[in-house]
Amino acid sequence: MNSIAYFDHNASTPVHARVLEKMLPFFSVHFGNASSGTHAYGLHAERAVKQARETIAASIGCSSQEIIFTSGSTEAINLGIRGVYEAYASKGREIVTVGSEHKAVLDTCRYLGEKGAKITRLGVDRSGRINPDELEQAVSDKTLLVCIMLANNETGVIQDLKKIAEIVHSKGSILMSDTTQAWGKIPVDIHELGIDICCMSGHKIYGPKGVGMIYARRKNPRVTLSPLIFGGGHERGLRSGTLNVPGIVGLGAAVERLPEMLQHAAVYEKWRDRMEKELIASGKGSVNASGVRLPNTSNLVYAPEKASRLIVKLPEFAFSSGSACTSANPEPSHVLQAMGVPDEEIQHSVRISFGELNTEEQVSSFISALVK
Repeated sequence: MNSIAYFDHNASTPVHARVLEKMLPFFSVHFGNASSGTHAYGLHAERAVKQARETIAASIGCSSQEIIFTSGSTEAINLGIRGVYEAYASKGREIVTVGSEHKAVLDTCRYLGEKGAKITRLGVDRSGRINPDELEQAVSDKTLLVCIMLANNETGVIQDLKKIAEIVHSKGSILMSDTTQAWGKIPVDIHELGIDICCMSGHKIYGPKGVGMIYARRKNPRVTLSPLIFGGGHERGLRSGTLNVPGIVGLGAAVERLPEMLQHAAVYEKWRDRMEKELIASGKGSVNASGVRLPNTSNLVYAPEKASRLIVKLPEFAFSSGSACTSANPEPSHVLQAMGVPDEEIQHSVRISFGELNTEEQVSSFISALVK
């Protein structure tokens, strides 16, 4: 596996050595239940969870009481959307989102739509961005929640959340943003961006899989959530179940590395721009989204080959198709479809996402392979 250059960091990242080192004792030596506060084992686990919670809160400028641990962003997104919908049902039944959101958002909204919610999906332009005027028209005094991601996982496109937040809050609604892909790539400050609810997953930032968190604002405005999981009252009753202490410790340790991760952004952007420039100059490809994007992410149309064929022809490089496919039911990328990319180009689209596993030599080899 070490001989394969990994260009799929938006899908997952390896657990960093320092993160793993901090996690290991909590699998065996410090194995206590964080809710068992009557003895040393439980107290040690409780303190470790508290420290991780405070580290994560400090990284985005919020209170530790506003952080709720989950199994990852998918659960956090479900808790955010369904939790708001159930808690504020007396106000209205409207939710506004965007057609290029992650499936966790779209599928949760679809589920609520089947239960009677009014779901409005905004479109995006060819660059992958929403029209603020359309958002303003879509949000009414009965809109409970607006769900718009900070950075797209397939294209890296970054939305203007400051402007979006102004519109949403002027209508008295709550802004939830899927910030999963933004962590470790660009700064995430909930106050500067105006976010009321956001989420993250450990495995996107060189932490463990199976752990994440949701941030829910406690004042100006206070966000109330109804829980999805009951039994035991953990996480202030919002997410019952024995806490994943090793995972939470790992998540906190990964967040400690955020400044270090952000320092790599300029290098990733240089690699991305060089790759896109050389591919376009060769006449073999184009870029699906441009403008303000994550520095490490590129979604390319490779003209000579379909994405599935290109991946097979370049086994020494690990990267992903621009389509969300299963062997039994291939489907074109809903993100690219929302942007108006023709189906033929979608079939030729691939996502490249750089990260800490990459070297200049690997990137040069990959560009050379694409051009040749």
